[in-house]
Amino acid sequence: MGVYEELIARGLIAQVTDEEEIRELVNTGKAVFYIGFDPTADSLHVGHFMALCLMKRLQMAGNKPIALLGGGTGMIGDPSGRTDMRQMLTKEQIQHNVECFKKQMSRFIDFSDGKALMVDNAEWLLDLNYVELLREVGACFSVNRMLAAECYKQRMERGLSFLEFNYMIMQSYDFYALYQRYGCNMQFGGDDQWSNMLGGTELIRRKLGKDAYAMTINLLLNSEGKKMGKTQSGAVWLDAEKTSPYDFYQYWRNIDDADVVKCLKMLTFLPLEEIEKLAQLEGSEINKAKEILAHELTEMIHGKDEADKAQEAARALFGSKQNTDNMPSTELEDADFGEDGIGVLDLLSKCGLIPSKKEGRRLIEQGGVSVDDEKVTEVTARLTKDAFEKGFVVIKKGKKVFHKAILK
Repeated sequence: MGVYEELIARGLIAQVTDEEEIRELVNTGKAVFYIGFDPTADSLHVGHFMALCLMKRLQMAGNKPIALLGGGTGMIGDPSGRTDMRQMLTKEQIQHNVECFKKQMSRFIDFSDGKALMVDNAEWLLDLNYVELLREVGACFSVNRMLAAECYKQRMERGLSFLEFNYMIMQSYDFYALYQRYGCNMQFGGDDQWSNMLGGTELIRRKLGKDAYAMTINLLLNSEGKKMGKTQSGAVWLDAEKTSPYDFYQYWRNIDDADVVKCLKMLTFLPLEEIEKLAQLEGSEINKAKEILAHELTEMIHGKDEADKAQEAARALFGSKQNTDNMPSTELEDADFGEDGIGVLDLLSKCGLIPSKKEGRRLIEQGGVSVDDEKVTEVTARLTKDAFEKGFVVIKKGKKVFHKAILK
């Protein structure tokens, strides 16, 4: 089975411009492909994870990846999948985020000896002359066709800024620039990028008379059709400082039964034969498949030691509940306590367990918060330092989220 056939078997491929050409190039290791990453935050998140997995799969088959960091496009913001305009970032913020992305990608993709490239589109986009760009590139785009693109249609009712309208042209120019500079013949990305990617292949054809190709992969959606990688506290990040290895492990350990096999196929490198065996598990036995999924993904991002610790901590919590050594924790200072202690809502917020106090109130009112196995029944409840006689308390949110608050 070639790598292209494996991508199909794993349910990854959504749309392609020329299946036979793409199949031939990737199966023979002749693809020089790029995937773009706009630095909108200081860490990659689960939404980027599948793109990284695709890069790794194709690199292992002998193809050459280009990780394109959007130091230029990040100045604009992609309107795809958005109901409102993205927050504008400063050049300094974007550059900081770019540096963070570089460190994370280097742990995942092999950039040694020219096996992969990492480039920043700020190199060419920020130096463009506007009038020259209009003459050179703008003439190649039909406004009618652009407005028919799905990424723009969904924004027309709420309002689409001219700033964002230019994003498709900038992404298309990226492909054009990469083709000329590095011989990049393919662009891969999420299925919500299809229109932008077609713009790039068309620009290369019109300006250079050459063929280039595009392929999208299915978005990582749960059984309800919603994007995976979000929790009540926000995004699931690849940075251990933003989402601990334990919380990362727990996210995958706690996904719905209906999503386990799909995630094993799309995100892990386990052989398909092994995944098919796991797919036969039923009832409580499916928890074995969830543990394998969680461990595999945590090991890929954080290493085997952290994955082992997270698994050990999770098993201890759901078993004897005695071992809290590897539980995610937050240190509290004296300043966090008033004369009558710290409010439970403040404690939940301090530990990053709730996105807002409104959400905290809802959780408490529904009986979803416990401290040291005692259910919190009042939203105004407070904890004094006496509650920390053993040096910490264990907070339980819902049935599966545990966190240790430590008094320094």
